[in-house]
Amino acid sequence: MASITLQNVIKRYGKGPSANQVIHGVNAAIADGEFIVIVGPSGCGKSTLLRMVAGLEEVSGGEILIGDRVVNDLEPSERDIAMVFQNYALYPHMTVFDNMAYGLKIAKVSLADIKTRVDKAAKILELGHLLERKPRELSGGQRQRVAMGRAIVRQPKVFLFDEPLSNLDAKLRAQTRLEIQKLHHELGITSLFVTHDQVEAMTLAQRMIVMNGGVMEQFGTPEEVYHRPASTFVASFIGSPPMNLLKAAPGARKGETMGIRPEHLDVGSTGWEVQVYTVELLGAERLVYARLGDESLIVRVEESAPVPAAGSTIRVAPREDRVHWFDTTSGKRLNA
Repeated sequence: MASITLQNVIKRYGKGPSANQVIHGVNAAIADGEFIVIVGPSGCGKSTLLRMVAGLEEVSGGEILIGDRVVNDLEPSERDIAMVFQNYALYPHMTVFDNMAYGLKIAKVSLADIKTRVDKAAKILELGHLLERKPRELSGGQRQRVAMGRAIVRQPKVFLFDEPLSNLDAKLRAQTRLEIQKLHHELGITSLFVTHDQVEAMTLAQRMIVMNGGVMEQFGTPEEVYHRPASTFVASFIGSPPMNLLKAAPGARKGETMGIRPEHLDVGSTGWEVQVYTVELLGAERLVYARLGDESLIVRVEESAPVPAAGSTIRVAPREDRVHWFDTTSGKRLNA
């Protein structure tokens, strides 16, 4: 196991004035054994950052350290990392056992040691009964477990996951998330996990890096990111439904944007007067979509609460201790 340190990491494609910079000075210190999720929308640079750690992309500026070694100029095979890809990357003509053992055979590990490592990984991932099957005989979730098993047997210092759950359906994603959590709990290997899915980020991360346009917007625990977003981007990206961001709410000051999460607005006899235009039932709760002047507003209410009719007017009051303030121009958080 090893720590990972990113020191002012930059990535550019091309040279000179026409160079396209896609990663803008990322700094992060990741502790030995920590599970970090890099999350953001498509094109934000999260996979590029992961690929630089893996050695699959050159570093244009700054330094990447794995443990106390600067790895900028090391080949991927010299970094002591193992990567799990979105598309599984399994050899279709090989059995599960041979897929998991392949890297060890190339590294000339003894046959006895290979069998011990593969059997141990298969037990952790509940693949023992599938070792003689080919990938075409497996479900998507089973294939992804084989890909993780192939990484485990390498006994690396760092695991890198590049959107490994993207090809799975919702039920399998939830199941595999639990398996990844169990795996990290048992092995304790430093892990970087890339996803665009905020549910994966919130449930898996010990800490998370939120990326936007090649910039690290925030680095913190899921609780910190959700309850104290560093910018309007983080506030709108993390949370479903997103935080309400209001430029003209009562009490808002010029040049400032008020943020309030839907669950922190209380329906009652006092507060803002809002116009309801639709209501969604989501099992144990409802989402009330309304307008406050010219701005849209979402209110989350319990399923047992009275249902306001579309077109009706209701009053909602923000909880004062849950109000966030952001600079309208920069989007940065104002209140500490």
